[in-house]
Amino acid sequence: MSSVTWIRALPFRLAAATAVALVAGLGGCTVAPDPSEQPSSLARLAEALEDFGNGMLDDGAPAVLMQAKVRGEEWARVSGVRSLGGGEAVETGDPLHVASVTESFVAVSVLKLAAEGTLGLEDSVSRHLPDFESIMHPPEPVTVRRLLQHQSGMPDYVVPLLQQGALGEVLATSRSHRELLALAATRKWERRLAQGFEYSASNYVALGMIVERLRGRPLADVLRSEIVEPLGLTATRLTDTGPAPPSLVHGYVTTSGERLDVGYPAFHAGDPAGGLVSTVGDLNTFYAALLQGRLVPAAMVTEMQSPQYARYGLGIQRWNDTCTNNYYYGHTGDGVGYGTVSMSSADGSRQASVSLAYPPAPFSSTGNGILKELTDMVEEALNASC
Repeated sequence: MSSVTWIRALPFRLAAATAVALVAGLGGCTVAPDPSEQPSSLARLAEALEDFGNGMLDDGAPAVLMQAKVRGEEWARVSGVRSLGGGEAVETGDPLHVASVTESFVAVSVLKLAAEGTLGLEDSVSRHLPDFESIMHPPEPVTVRRLLQHQSGMPDYVVPLLQQGALGEVLATSRSHRELLALAATRKWERRLAQGFEYSASNYVALGMIVERLRGRPLADVLRSEIVEPLGLTATRLTDTGPAPPSLVHGYVTTSGERLDVGYPAFHAGDPAGGLVSTVGDLNTFYAALLQGRLVPAAMVTEMQSPQYARYGLGIQRWNDTCTNNYYYGHTGDGVGYGTVSMSSADGSRQASVSLAYPPAPFSSTGNGILKELTDMVEEALNASC
């Protein structure tokens, strides 16, 4: 089943604790370690990632793909199969659905418009989408910034979408951006006195509509010309209604007691909130370029990272970087059958991206808990790579 032999590794925290205990048992006598015998920063990072990957494979994950970079050094490891029916071994450059990681790409296109002066982050959404208010009936004016930061309070379209029928039927049906917003509008948009971060995929559907209207092109074309081609990304694309890429890693869920292939469902087609397929290598390349100011001006990168201490910036998430007393930036994605975490240090010099096809299980709109475990693990692994 595996294209790579996975090596069981002692979790880094446990290894460190064991070393401390041994030193204590020597009655305080210590010998300075030989630096040449110490694992490198990249090796420590890889060790933690491998242990998680082994566990996911043991639990039945069809495929696990990982890539890490530390100050110019690179490590990658993949295992599993592209599809359970075919059995073809997965390869490092194989794409899979990365769910809401898509939002970072869309945010870049929005901020490019802002850098050009075509829109302002404090502009009302209705200024650029004249029919927005007639569809959504917001309780108060909403700005572009609040969409980017998931602070609009807009209802999420996902729950009413899943209520449209059996899961297989829902996944097999493509819907326009307007139809997705109309589904969100079936839930009342409540006005709040204080609106902090509250995730809603509807925010990025509206942003995708703004990009398409102002650029005069489909979002897939915009992302390709503004991000994919300039960075030379190998297998990143917004899904469409055509055939799946031949090397796609297929994900699975169980429904009504049967296993359902969710590899390239029509409902993802063109979705600005979760329609992207990509590779772990492409994601590391993208976030390094973004954080180093090669996609949008440095001032816009700072905008994306603000406000300080917020859980969610403008299209990016953050975690604590204990190596530098700063933050890691990137995004997580939790989709039907798939999970992804991509995390980079503020200067892009230390990175880890992990994607997997989840062990087949009944789908839940509230998640399966694996993504949080994965996110915590990646953060801890990067903090071991100081």
